[in-house]
Amino acid sequence: MIRVLTIEREYGSGGRQIAAALAQRLGWKLWDQALTNEIARQMECDCRVVEEREEKRDPLFHRLLMAFMRGSHEGSLNAPRLKIADAECIREVTEQVVKEAAQCGGCVIVGRGSAYYLEDRHDAFHVFIYAPFHEKVKRLMAEGKSEREAAQLAETVDRDRAAFIEQYFKVEWPDRHRFHLMVNSAIGETAAVDTILDAMELYKKQQSYAAAAPRAASS
Repeated sequence: MIRVLTIEREYGSGGRQIAAALAQRLGWKLWDQALTNEIARQMECDCRVVEEREEKRDPLFHRLLMAFMRGSHEGSLNAPRLKIADAECIREVTEQVVKEAAQCGGCVIVGRGSAYYLEDRHDAFHVFIYAPFHEKVKRLMAEGKSEREAAQLAETVDRDRAAFIEQYFKVEWPDRHRFHLMVNSAIGETAAVDTILDAMELYKKQQSYAAAAPRAASS
């Protein structure tokens, strides 16, 4: 039985919108902005701080500062009180929230390393959404960004995500064998949603056949 759906995505591919449509069709909880909000609540910081640092590595100067603080007596006393929301702290809380959401089930989780944190769950179905570069730029421009800004974001955001996955999971993003399905969103959002739902149904049938086979063999 599938109780959790993770959506990893290239920036500008429409993964967020596809995830929202899937959650609505399935009647499941969407963990996207809600995930950011919960992380911010647990860390007692502004959502914008989390949004700026999730799925990213901290800049070198910040990592050096945190290393200094954690390595000194004074820093070790002050760091907890300062509640510094660096990428590592956010990652730790994210992992906890993602695993708690998966435990409850009935959820669609967008990015944040969820496919990697939950790779050992047999009730999770992992999808990767991608699109040709020009399609991503066109989508971002439709959201109000200039062509130059859209092209820059399409390049840099995924670079940050790749660095994040490489640092914490020691794999080259997206590490394709971890996903049950990869979908090109250029086919259209509705077609992408239908494709994912159809694949989930086929996978559930496959799981049922696999579970029934040992019982048939022993009878």
